[in-house]
Amino acid sequence: MRKYVVEFIGTFFLVLTVGAAVLGRVALAPLAIGAVLMTMVYAGGHISGGHYNPAVTFAVLVRGRIGRTDAVAYWAAQVAAGFLAALVAKWLVNPGPVKALSPTGRGLWAAMVAEALFTFALAYVVLNVATSDDHADNSFYGLAIGFTVAAGAFAVGGISGGAFNPSVALGAATMGLFAWAKIWLWLIATLVGGGVAGLAYRYVASPAAADAALPSSRV
Repeated sequence: MRKYVVEFIGTFFLVLTVGAAVLGRVALAPLAIGAVLMTMVYAGGHISGGHYNPAVTFAVLVRGRIGRTDAVAYWAAQVAAGFLAALVAKWLVNPGPVKALSPTGRGLWAAMVAEALFTFALAYVVLNVATSDDHADNSFYGLAIGFTVAAGAFAVGGISGGAFNPSVALGAATMGLFAWAKIWLWLIATLVGGGVAGLAYRYVASPAAADAALPSSRV
């Protein structure tokens, strides 16, 4: 249960920061989002693995470092936290009318590819810096994970909204930032990106690292 609580807390503050920064039109929103993810990963990584993202949990499941029961519980905690954080962020900022992002035509495919690619990058980084025995007890994992999200948000935020996370996408839709009619775009793209990252890690990692049992600390 401690792991699920940590996942709820970390995801809550990630989505809260996304909402407050974007609704408040903060100029350096991607940096704030990457920073809060970094700090929450450092805060809870030793307990739950610091996923805070259903796509990352899916990647870790494909990689074989978390069981199905835990994965489902992680997803429940992450989604619930995302919805609650979205409501709190909208109440705090109290923005005026918000135009929901609703890609169409070529923009829809561009958004899907952008979300899939940077979710892949995020999950691939997590697997390599936080689940590999080659990097056991390193001190840079939170920084690497946070800056991957910041880089993605700066690079393609204007194309796809820069969610890279189903919980963030659902929270954004709850806040009116993403169109509910297109929510499938973000859900499919991010889960595909996470799943492919898990498969890629299994291929490139050494057999011993890929098949290792679930550790007691970061997953």
